Amino acid sequence: MELGEIYDRKNNTTKPKISFEVFPPKDGDVSGLFEQVRILKRYNPVFISLTYGAGGSTRGLSLDILRYFLDLELNVMPHFTCVNTTKELIEHYIVQIENMGIENILALRGDLVDDAKVFDFKYANELVEFIKEKTTLSIGVAGYPEGHIESPTLQKDIENLKRKVDAGASAIFTQLFFDNEKFYNYTELVRKAGINLPIIPGIMPIRNIKQLEKMTSLARIEIPKNLKNDLEKFPDDIKKIGTEFAINQCKDLIESDVCGLHFFTLNKSKQISQILDSLL
Repeated sequence: MELGEIYDRKNNTTKPKISFEVFPPKDGDVSGLFEQVRILKRYNPVFISLTYGAGGSTRGLSLDILRYFLDLELNVMPHFTCVNTTKELIEHYIVQIENMGIENILALRGDLVDDAKVFDFKYANELVEFIKEKTTLSIGVAGYPEGHIESPTLQKDIENLKRKVDAGASAIFTQLFFDNEKFYNYTELVRKAGINLPIIPGIMPIRNIKQLEKMTSLARIEIPKNLKNDLEKFPDDIKKIGTEFAINQCKDLIESDVCGLHFFTLNKSKQISQILDSLL
């Protein structure tokens, strides 16, 4: 099922549309990942999203994982980045996944890691345009409720989003955030820019301080004062605090009639399961 159909308001159910992001294990051992995904499958996700690895470093493994997910009768949405690859390799990959029966892809520029190189495409909108030209894939793109870390302003970032949308995107998946008001403000600004695509909030429950510090150092993400105070006051209860905060965050988003919830799982099912068991 394509993204436009998944998030079509006419197909709404009483339950939110849930999706999960996972990543190929760095050590290549996929058994643990498969076990976690089998657990998450019971929540009937509209798709499983699979990251591409820094600079496309896990390209081959990604295809094997996608085949396994398809064998589990899961809808999938692989990521694809344009750093560290050429136009020829991009075309080969997107045709491969289309031939596998995959209908959706998330098109990203990709992180500019230390050894990353930019070849034929510098920006995600160029990749979206190319995928649209070469395939019939439905294309998701990234949105940043607090602005991309490289963008001087939120408004400038939304202008860049508009370029991706005009190039052929079908849905917008946001970076994680902890302040729902920032998501609502972002949605309002995106609509004012003439963008009417589904905007799906990205949710990542806090697991530990190290993870949180890494995320906030790599992206523009503000930690609400009440959450920060709780984390500092109860350092031994961080995972519990993160789970409870995510539950309340999701409840508020559902009450505000979001299109769905996209969970960054970090290949772990337990915390996500606790959240969903409280919501569904």
